[in-house]
Amino acid sequence: MISSATLADSIQRLRLGERATLAQAMTLVESQHPRHQLLSTQLLDAIIPFTGNALRLGITGTPGAGKSTFLEAFGMLLIRKGLRVAVIAVDPSSPVSGGSILGDKTRMTELARADAAFIRPVPSSGHLGGTSQRARELMLLCEAAGFDVVIVETVGVGQSETEVASMVDCFLSLQIAGGGDDLQGIKKGIMEMADLVIINKDDGDNRANVAITRHMYDSALHILRRKYDEWQPQALACSALEKRGIEEIWQAIIDFKTCLIASGRLEKVRQQQAVDWLQKQAEEEALHLLFSCTDFDRYFQQTLRSVRNNDLSPRTGLRHISEFIQHHYFD
Repeated sequence: MISSATLADSIQRLRLGERATLAQAMTLVESQHPRHQLLSTQLLDAIIPFTGNALRLGITGTPGAGKSTFLEAFGMLLIRKGLRVAVIAVDPSSPVSGGSILGDKTRMTELARADAAFIRPVPSSGHLGGTSQRARELMLLCEAAGFDVVIVETVGVGQSETEVASMVDCFLSLQIAGGGDDLQGIKKGIMEMADLVIINKDDGDNRANVAITRHMYDSALHILRRKYDEWQPQALACSALEKRGIEEIWQAIIDFKTCLIASGRLEKVRQQQAVDWLQKQAEEEALHLLFSCTDFDRYFQQTLRSVRNNDLSPRTGLRHISEFIQHHYFD
């Protein structure tokens, strides 16, 4: 475990790309122990000058879209091109079941064994906000360790897509062809967030369906409001199983990055993401501090009971809470 005495040496080892040190740094950042949190803050502050050089990708996909197969095919393609690839797998699903991503590492066996790859699952413990915070910090650690591409993966449940899209450069939505109701299976909001929509499983008897689905998505993407004026989102097809179409997806990602760099958009997006992240974390920290006050928590629980018993309307309860905060902490 990294300690105060070994912090400087650990930072040097991290910058050299030592996998064991990277894993230790991630464990430190994930720790909730107050002493570890202070040390991890010092670590993150120290590595900031060495971050920002990697391409940050976000990938979401509905269950059954073949995300693990795609990630392995895609990751191995990048490794063959001489790139180092890190995968951070975010799972906002049930803390009881543990979700599916802990199994992704076993399904991506070739990628998991590759020296140029690093895979790290991020269990959510049922709280997505905290998970997204850790994922962003783990991404920075990977960049400091010299990884060229950092992929943040989500299973596509709840608000996970929004959280991941808010921390990456390029956001991919992985889909599969259906029976004609393909567009019903994806939310408009996800379509508007996606820079590329990938239709997987373009193989066997499914190829005709994939061609139709790709055309439908492409048409929809041209109708929806663009996220960036400089870039027209597009739909691409691939077979991760047959490793076909993966090269074209990588080229589209490169085109996207080149487009945003040329316009100066990428730097502005990253700056805004950092500001948004700070604001979100500050709000969560303020709430945490507020609820840690015994008198407020007691009054809040009392108000909840009154609303539950229909003694107060929710709106009146909110007004009472607001007045309590104003009187006790700001007057």
